[in-house]
Amino acid sequence: MNRQYSPFDQLIIGLDRAVSTVFGRPATSRENPACGKVAQLTTEDQRLSAGLMRVNHAGEVAAQALYQGQALTARSDFVKERMRQAAQEENDHLAWCATRIKELDSRVSLLDPIWYAGSFALGAMAGAAGDKWSLGFVAETEHQVCLHLEEHLEKLPAEDAPSRAILAQMKLDEIHHGEQARQAGAAELPAMAKKLMTLASKVMTKTAYRF
Repeated sequence: MNRQYSPFDQLIIGLDRAVSTVFGRPATSRENPACGKVAQLTTEDQRLSAGLMRVNHAGEVAAQALYQGQALTARSDFVKERMRQAAQEENDHLAWCATRIKELDSRVSLLDPIWYAGSFALGAMAGAAGDKWSLGFVAETEHQVCLHLEEHLEKLPAEDAPSRAILAQMKLDEIHHGEQARQAGAAELPAMAKKLMTLASKVMTKTAYRF
């Protein structure tokens, strides 16, 4: 039987997840796809890879917050559990990106707390709008993330096999999450909502690359 948490319990759990996502090392359930792969990069290529992986890490911070915000306000237990499960799977991506950034002698985005807070609020609003719209938000988010990952796979130095392996697996996972959301009854978002999501993604991408 699932334990019923009080609002205060849920607040504490949410704060713990936020701290773990932004400042901690989330637990992973799968082996890092980059294990056993090496890369000999020039200083310029290393800087490029680090910037791109920093963007992807920031995106995973935002994804965690989106799912957790949606789980908080979702109306059905089914959708709440689906969001929590997706957030757990995204933990792998978060940890893989953080590890690769460290290997590239770089750092994660200084603005991660902002990405988390803003995305959590968006997720909570999407969940409050209704389950079909919340699932539609997930489906569209994953679609845009896949396009973003394809772009990064093209930009990464050809020699950076570790980063490429990570992004390739992330893309497969995001496709799966999007398909799950559609099968669960996701609604098609209005064109304006999609455009606003694209604009917000571009702002985060350009900012996280530098900061």
